[in-house]
Amino acid sequence: MKKLLSVLLVLSMLLMGASVLAEEEGYEIALVTDVGNIDDKSFNEGAWNGVVEFATANEITYNYYRPTENSTEARIESIKAAIEKGAKVVVCPGYLFEDAIYEMQAAYPDVSFLLLDGEPHTADYSVYETAANTHNILYQEEQAGYFAGYAVVKDGYTKLGFLGGMSVPAVIRFGYGFVQGADAAAKELGIEVEIKYWYSGGFDPSDDIKTKMDGWYTEGTEVVFACGGKVYQSAVAAAVAADAKVVGVDVDQANESEVIITSAMKGLTHSVVLALTDLYNNGGTWPEGLSGTTSTLGAAQDCVGLPTVETSWRFNTFTVEEYNTLFEAVKSGEIVVSNDTSTPPTVTNAVVDYQE
Repeated sequence: MKKLLSVLLVLSMLLMGASVLAEEEGYEIALVTDVGNIDDKSFNEGAWNGVVEFATANEITYNYYRPTENSTEARIESIKAAIEKGAKVVVCPGYLFEDAIYEMQAAYPDVSFLLLDGEPHTADYSVYETAANTHNILYQEEQAGYFAGYAVVKDGYTKLGFLGGMSVPAVIRFGYGFVQGADAAAKELGIEVEIKYWYSGGFDPSDDIKTKMDGWYTEGTEVVFACGGKVYQSAVAAAVAADAKVVGVDVDQANESEVIITSAMKGLTHSVVLALTDLYNNGGTWPEGLSGTTSTLGAAQDCVGLPTVETSWRFNTFTVEEYNTLFEAVKSGEIVVSNDTSTPPTVTNAVVDYQE
């Protein structure tokens, strides 16, 4: 009996030791969410899936941290909490982290930061600086938007809408790309398309947005590209009521509703895996070419596009083969999509109603 108790005591001590060791080691890779959570079916979830995929494959500990509120101070506190828990790599999805990373990269030079969709700067935008321990990834959203606009027009839709969240560069590029793609397809078909275009001013769903979308659908809009956080929920609610359609954004949102016929995706998961692979292959610091720099990823890196899996392909006439041909033309540079956000794109076969 005494021998059994001794064995149990040793096992208990070992388990306690393992628990303490795990707590001391903490989580090596951390993702800090923006205003949403890791199940937002959008930016946070796409980035988180990349962390999970890489960390799991390489047996590295990982965790996520959610700020208590939508503020730079709260994001900084979450980053600090992650580092105090052992994070050597901090992944931050979204432009909302730009000023927080500007401060944190200097305060923690031994921590590697990966910023998606932004570049570090001061709160007043007067100084932009990416330190050696930070790498930024931007995306060619205009290409993803182009694919979506082209596809819906080729599939027979002629009355379109673009619902943007805030008019930040990434959202504008999505929208202007959508206009360019729709115009190109209309030109090929020898038809004219109409596009209603509006920014809601935020990334959350609201009754006001749904009311606006209800009006669009009542006026004949057939499909709306809902671009920005969870604003798609308002568009989907209106589309369901009107028996109309929606284009999703950032990740494949087909599972969210049957009315989502496609999604203009960023390769968030893939780009995070690529970046973390380069980081760890270089011993945990950013290699030359990534250290202190910004990568802009698009079709050439397979980091934007439309989902082609059967369950997500909900076009009636536009085929995967036609899409692949279009994708390769953009990837090769045969088709160039403008990324200019200063002025709306010039169109020939699209009539765009830019609404306040």
